[in-house]
Amino acid sequence: MSTKHHQYRLTLEHEATTQPEQALHAPVTFSFANHDDLFAILDRVRSAQVLPAEEAASLALGVKLLGNVLLAHRHEPLFTELWQAHSEFVQKLKSHSKASAA
Repeated sequence: MSTKHHQYRLTLEHEATTQPEQALHAPVTFSFANHDDLFAILDRVRSAQVLPAEEAASLALGVKLLGNVLLAHRHEPLFTELWQAHSEFVQKLKSHSKASAA
């Protein structure tokens, strides 16, 4: 079965609190689709060495998740400016990643 989107499931687990009496939150899991292979993007951003590997993964995944929402709502007034800034940032990140790979 071939689709135009990769399917992903993300689980966020609360591992520790700032206060001993505070309870851990239950995990949150959600599924989403993206036309990109996110694991390939994670590898590219990590190999560009713009940030330590853990932060690079957070950046790459955060940018892609935010991008999905912005793309879906880019014509709504609340998201218009952010959509433009996000697009510019992604282009800079891509050019930096390409320059690092060369």
